[in-house]
Amino acid sequence: MNSRKTYPVVLSIAGSDSSGGAGIQADLKTFSALGVYGATAITAITAQNTQGVHSQLALTPQIVYDQIVSVIEDIHPSAVKIGMLANSNIAMAVVDAMSKYSIPLILDPVIVSSSGHRLLSVEAIDVIKERLLPMATLITPNIPEMESLTNMPLGSDDEKSKAAQNLMSFGINAILLKGGHENGDEKIDILYLKSEKGVKISYFSSPTIPTKNIHGTGCTLSSAIAAFMARGKCMEDAVSMAKDFISDAIHHGADIEIGNGHGPVNHGFNPLKMMIYDF
Repeated sequence: MNSRKTYPVVLSIAGSDSSGGAGIQADLKTFSALGVYGATAITAITAQNTQGVHSQLALTPQIVYDQIVSVIEDIHPSAVKIGMLANSNIAMAVVDAMSKYSIPLILDPVIVSSSGHRLLSVEAIDVIKERLLPMATLITPNIPEMESLTNMPLGSDDEKSKAAQNLMSFGINAILLKGGHENGDEKIDILYLKSEKGVKISYFSSPTIPTKNIHGTGCTLSSAIAAFMARGKCMEDAVSMAKDFISDAIHHGADIEIGNGHGPVNHGFNPLKMMIYDF
């Protein structure tokens, strides 16, 4: 009898970036670079380039719901990455769809673009906190996103820990607080992970790379975590490997010119072969 083979699959629920550097496009590039099969559920279409977001159009909640269910029922992803949700109705459609399944969820709470364009309504933040956080395996906010979610300052390590504890009160067990917005010679991400002994705190640092090509770094990092988890890595290993991947992708794309603003990272600097396994 012939063995049956398949790929590890990751589903990205996110918005489309017409410039190809962030959103669904960055997610698919990341999945391909890390040897997993990528599927998508598009929540919104944006008109943007390296200089900023010019306009956006949210899809209907029903089509978002239908995309998610269609993919999961047939392709059976091993992990799901959630990015731009646009509004509260779409956020609720994602909650309704994902509540039917038990799949690791990596939630990247995309609230405001790097150019300052708001990508998530205020009402949707409440849905994320009250409904999505308890369902998520890991949430990956940057400093401004964490401040928006908690309404707390994050100027010190103590304040960051208090904000993490605040967010964990909504039911989330793991938070990766990204330090890309902070100045200094190193970029430090902090993983807060609930355990029987309390909250375990781990630090992941990398040298600051002098470049303007940082468009889509948050999308790429969260997608890389989902990809490594789909390949069988535990959360801490997946975070560590994803941190290395995004640092290398920034480094290898640092001196490339794409557009007139903040260009993309180099997702394809050293792609892995597609992982194939028997089932």
